[in-house]
Amino acid sequence: MRKMIRGAAAFATAAAAVMALSGVADARPADPWAGCPDGAVCVYPQDQNPAVKPSLVFYSYGPHNLTNQYGRHWVLNNQYGGATASLCTGSGGTGCGSRIAQGTGVYADLTPINSITLYRP
Repeated sequence: MRKMIRGAAAFATAAAAVMALSGVADARPADPWAGCPDGAVCVYPQDQNPAVKPSLVFYSYGPHNLTNQYGRHWVLNNQYGGATASLCTGSGGTGCGSRIAQGTGVYADLTPINSITLYRP
């Protein structure tokens, strides 16, 4: 009788573990922030306030040159792991200003900005 009870207890424990793990497998990441995908830095169209749908999306680290970006735009850093970004007045990531921390954004005049640089954590 004890063997049967132990077997039933072991089965119940295993079944509970499988159910718990299957719940984790179904977990989904949070929705992208204002349409900016997880792991990206996004630039939104001029004067789109609040930010809804980005016009530019950058994923790779390093400088990204901008063209035809004038006036005020939201720039959101939706990277993770401590990655930062900065707005730069020169092309190729030169003349960069202070860094934009992950999970934050700036509403900036991009007229003098010629590139955005994404930095590894």
